[in-house]
Amino acid sequence: MKPSIIIYTDGAALGNPGKGGYGVVMQFGTIRKELSAGFKHTTNNRMELLAVIVAMESIKKNDYVIEVYSDSKYVCDAINKNWLINWQKKGWKQVKNVDLWKRFLAVFKTLNVRLNWVKGHAGIVENERCDVLATSAAYNGPWQIDEGYEDQLK
Repeated sequence: MKPSIIIYTDGAALGNPGKGGYGVVMQFGTIRKELSAGFKHTTNNRMELLAVIVAMESIKKNDYVIEVYSDSKYVCDAINKNWLINWQKKGWKQVKNVDLWKRFLAVFKTLNVRLNWVKGHAGIVENERCDVLATSAAYNGPWQIDEGYEDQLK
């Protein structure tokens, strides 16, 4: 049986759009890693998706089963209900966050990932921790520029 990496993710935006951030908690056996970053101007959905992307990109080997837990229906349903495949087949017409979805696909197809939806603010310890990381990054920075979002505004 392959070893598992457990990942919890969350995204936040203050104002939506507004300042934003993501939070990630990764667990592999006794190893635990937290990731977060803040952005100057973005949306909640972008931060939810970016959290999953950053977590997957930080995995250096593809010989693990990866369980991702997110409270984002946007992210989980895009995979579990095959929306992403349909968006891609239709040439990304009228799809938001195409830059991130393409980045997501590039890493997702190289890994053995299962996305699981969890209810937010329901007392799930690691999901709550991700919320703290994401919100703190949104409030406190330092803030990066979400170039993909800025490009969408042009």
